[in-house]
Amino acid sequence: MQRNSADVNALLARLAERRPRVIDLSLARVRQGLQRLGSPHLKLPPVIHVAGTNGKGSVIAYMRAILAAAGHRVHVYTSPHLVRFNERIVLASEQIEDQELLRVLGKCEAAAGDVELTYFEAVTCAALLAFAETPADILLLETGLGGRLDATNVVDDPIASVITPIGLDHQDYLGDTIEKIAFEKAGIIKKGRPAVIGAQRQEALKVLEDRALALGAPMHIAGQDWSAHQEQGRLVYQDETSLSDLSLPRMLGGHQVENAGLAVAALKAAGVAPNDDKISAGLEGAFWPARLQRLTTGPLVELARSKAHEDVEIWLDGGHNPHAARAIARAMADLEERQPRPLILISGLQENKDADGFFGCFADLVSMVLTVQAQTGTASDPEKVAVSARHAGLPAIACDSVESALKEALDSAFRSNEGAPRILICGSLYLAGEVLEDNG
Repeated sequence: MQRNSADVNALLARLAERRPRVIDLSLARVRQGLQRLGSPHLKLPPVIHVAGTNGKGSVIAYMRAILAAAGHRVHVYTSPHLVRFNERIVLASEQIEDQELLRVLGKCEAAAGDVELTYFEAVTCAALLAFAETPADILLLETGLGGRLDATNVVDDPIASVITPIGLDHQDYLGDTIEKIAFEKAGIIKKGRPAVIGAQRQEALKVLEDRALALGAPMHIAGQDWSAHQEQGRLVYQDETSLSDLSLPRMLGGHQVENAGLAVAALKAAGVAPNDDKISAGLEGAFWPARLQRLTTGPLVELARSKAHEDVEIWLDGGHNPHAARAIARAMADLEERQPRPLILISGLQENKDADGFFGCFADLVSMVLTVQAQTGTASDPEKVAVSARHAGLPAIACDSVESALKEALDSAFRSNEGAPRILICGSLYLAGEVLEDNG
């Protein structure tokens, strides 16, 4: 797997070192930095802006694939990356090259001068510069943290704002209630522009509706103005003006049907949706790594095969909060219903995540949890994570690596004569990225 050059890594490290010690969400610094760069945020192609707690990356992946199937050149900005920083910036449907990345990052660093941009603010300014200088038909822009004061919210006139399902996450910065977090996410809704809203808890929906009404933003709300569901192996999408019989998305899980529906609703609201054949082609082709991704090659798969004659399933997902865990658990339960196997989790979480809530979603579904620690981020100690799993009533053992956890999972499954297990590596995007990198 290709990695960034040493020059790119050195520049990114320098940007990270000069960041303010405490995250101070604000648009003032970003606007000042962009002004010094010639205001590239005012020279972008049409923008679809996406915020929410879960599903942002998948919704963008569907929109990107659908637009590409229709022949459009698409810019994409997402975060974080899993293996290579270039994943974050897609220029006209291709990941940014190292030399171009060095150029825009260097230009941004020079222009910032005494403006103390955070790491995310700096790379967002660089991305917007690259997007402004490269022709494309549309930009799919994902928020990093929240929405109202997120660095991406310098875009004042998107063709649509999209809010994916909202849950509790990043409470230190966004607030400790669903209403407070929804208020921050609602900040990307703009005057007179469509607001496309995914399935929400009622208290979040009320906040989003109030914001949209105050700004005169036309609302397109899941379950009210549009719906998407699976029926006889197809995705049925319906809104006030159309009924579409579409291909099911390639990505696994009922939540992906919801994400795909939200993507279709967003493109329709923005006035850029192609015909149903192109939409189906995009849904079939869309892929977003570490979202219930089955590993079929690489060292971990080879290790599993060397330890067991039977076909062991290894799945990978980067979901890291209870909302995501519920979706993952539902998908695993569906697999269990179709093909029963013991389910074993190999899991590592970051310090600031709700580990008890995460594991509680897997009660009565998982036979064992093996906890590990990611080497990046602020990963929680495996023993501490194991305690959280036990709080949920799940047997848990701390392990010193993914490889040792995999060996323990296989030994345990075959000692108990349960047959080939289904193994899910989950709990952290950092952990998922390390697995993808190590697994080649």
